[in-house]
Amino acid sequence: MPPRAKFTREEILEAALSLLREKGPEGVTARELGVRLHSSARPIFTVFESMEEVHREVRRAAKDLYRQYVKEGLSKPLAFRGVGMAYVRFANREPRLFQLLFMTEQEKPENVDHTLPIIEESYGEILCSVQEPYGLSPEDAKRLYRHLWVYTHGIAVLCAAKAAAFTEQEAEEMMTEVFVSLLSRIKASSGDKPAENKGEMSQ
Repeated sequence: MPPRAKFTREEILEAALSLLREKGPEGVTARELGVRLHSSARPIFTVFESMEEVHREVRRAAKDLYRQYVKEGLSKPLAFRGVGMAYVRFANREPRLFQLLFMTEQEKPENVDHTLPIIEESYGEILCSVQEPYGLSPEDAKRLYRHLWVYTHGIAVLCAAKAAAFTEQEAEEMMTEVFVSLLSRIKASSGDKPAENKGEMSQ
């Protein structure tokens, strides 16, 4: 008969997520988990087969939390801007989790058009949030999304790495300025008349 688990799966994952937030992925070890749980490492392996499984589940938990941020962003009246702000907010509030999800080396790095739909599970919803409200073609929407993601990612990385600090207002104003400029340029290049009232696109 297998030994009875001393800790639940949820308790172990909560401890692992706490370690990740404090020490990064390298800090999530069997020994450190045992210390955090005031136990030896042995009880961990009555629930999980290996530390690799623990790491997979911790990454999944980080993704689940990030999805909550995206969901909240998509619920805003200007959903595309809401998601951009949610991305920066996640980097500010959960820097270690952001680094795990968005600042780790890719095995086979590709161009942004290939990578973005892979790392952003809500890619389709976010793309719709910029395509439909602003009357863009699919290709123009992808172009705008790509540019804004690169810019927003840069701000978020600076925040997560503690290399620079931005208030939410500063980040929002910077992202809005770039968005308005790019949207006007894309509209002009596609033959559409640029919006006369830029505030309609940024408020």
